[in-house]
Amino acid sequence: MAPAPFWDALPGAAREALRRTGAPAVIRPGAFLTREHTRASQVFVLRAGAVKVWADRDGDIAILDVLGPGDLVGELEAADGGVRHANVEALTRVEALVLPADRFRGVLDAHPGSAWAVAAVLAERLRDANELRVAHFPDDAERRLAGRLLRLAARFGTPLKEDDADGVAAPDDAVRIEVPVTQQDLGRWAGMGRRKVAQLLASDPLGGGLTVARGTITVRSVAALRRLAGGDDPG
Repeated sequence: MAPAPFWDALPGAAREALRRTGAPAVIRPGAFLTREHTRASQVFVLRAGAVKVWADRDGDIAILDVLGPGDLVGELEAADGGVRHANVEALTRVEALVLPADRFRGVLDAHPGSAWAVAAVLAERLRDANELRVAHFPDDAERRLAGRLLRLAARFGTPLKEDDADGVAAPDDAVRIEVPVTQQDLGRWAGMGRRKVAQLLASDPLGGGLTVARGTITVRSVAALRRLAGGDDPG
């Protein structure tokens, strides 16, 4: 079962405190919320839209995550005052609450139960970091890609009422993901090249359960995707 987003995991009083303390912001597609190697100063609570978190290591791009409504950006740097470890770039129009790091910490201090919501975020980041470290070891590439697609479905999927191809009723767990994630993005996220992603998306059983178009991914069965992911947590 996917953990609740940061916002949903917060106690109600902490959510209200963040609403009062944070400033609403709108970020256009392609703009950066944070850039790696810069000094931390702000925390973002995403309210709408999607962002990708990525790092550049000597010209090699690694995507660390794709975040959406309810997620938190900048929690690591808020905790230790360090420099940004990654770029966070808006994939779509993004709405967010923005707080200086010290005010964010003040809200947490005033509402101790909220620390568990931050701890859940940090635990998820640690799992992702461990998976990224071993991504280049021989394993099941299909499983890794299915796990990333499952995460997108959990965060951005909306129920699909009918199959666009033939107009018949779609399965109960069919979803549409309308986030502009490219095959290259998926590869950089799952630790493989774009050609490998294209190969997997064109083959059964993964490709048979998906339709990938420009800016839209249709998953015909989330349950089938979960089986392919080997029980990966969709995050």
